[in-house]
Amino acid sequence: MLSMNEYKIKTGFNRMDIQSVHYFISIESYWAQGIPYEIVEKSLRNSFCIGVFDSDDKQIAFARIISDRATYGYLSDVFVLKQYRGDGISKILMEHITKLKWVKQLRRLMLFTEDAQELYARYGFKNIIHPEKFMEITHINMYRKTV
Repeated sequence: MLSMNEYKIKTGFNRMDIQSVHYFISIESYWAQGIPYEIVEKSLRNSFCIGVFDSDDKQIAFARIISDRATYGYLSDVFVLKQYRGDGISKILMEHITKLKWVKQLRRLMLFTEDAQELYARYGFKNIIHPEKFMEITHINMYRKTV
């Protein structure tokens, strides 16, 4: 388990390791494999970015919030590098995010996850009350190249 001295949380696009974030999202994620670097960079530039860094200043976790910072937010691209999983990093990240004053004042904060419902439930996330009211346009696997 990491101690408080072994990590630091940084926010802001300019403080993120964009290459590392792009690598994880484009190679290891299930949600955006093959996404071009330019799109990741633009998405981060237009979001509120949060990163967790180890004592050597290596980025080990990431999340971003797409938001107007007044009424709505969408939590996206949340990850912890595989070698750091099980050390409580995701909890540290979520604790930080959910305690941000502007995040607490949002009317709705949403996310999509295939496998981490239990983690997010600890921080107040619940299934959509009226899923029949939500609609979406989805381009599944749009960044993957077909062979």
